[in-house]
Amino acid sequence: MATLHLMVGLPCSGKTTLAKKLEKKYSALRLTPDEWHTRLGHDFGYNMTESDEAIHDARHDAMESQMWEVAARVLVLGVDVILDFGFWSRSERDEFRSRAKELGSDFKLHFNDVSEEVLFERLRTRNVQKPDATFIIPKTKLKEWMQIFEPPSPEELE
Repeated sequence: MATLHLMVGLPCSGKTTLAKKLEKKYSALRLTPDEWHTRLGHDFGYNMTESDEAIHDARHDAMESQMWEVAARVLVLGVDVILDFGFWSRSERDEFRSRAKELGSDFKLHFNDVSEEVLFERLRTRNVQKPDATFIIPKTKLKEWMQIFEPPSPEELE
């Protein structure tokens, strides 16, 4: 039976690094939105206006929707899928748990719980080095996102 794997966490928490390891371990399809954004020439950065962010967010939502369509088909075909979306809210994680169940798939959350200090250090390094398939994230934006992120409860991780 195929498993839907959700990568949970904020930027710089190690989601994509772990997702790449799981991709090999499970011979899974890994879907990482940042890789698609950057290959299509879309970026995020220091000088974004509210309008730029709204466009980015709408594009991001559309991309994740399309990725889910691919993921659902692949799960039905019996192949594990890793969604490297972040899944910041409990309600979003519950929704995807239900989607997996409807498809007859197993479900697993993967969460790297890292400290604020580590997140900010990794962000600083990321913004200086700008590795492939990533974009610059202002520290103020990460702080904002930290306020809305809902870490998974122990029961969710079981």
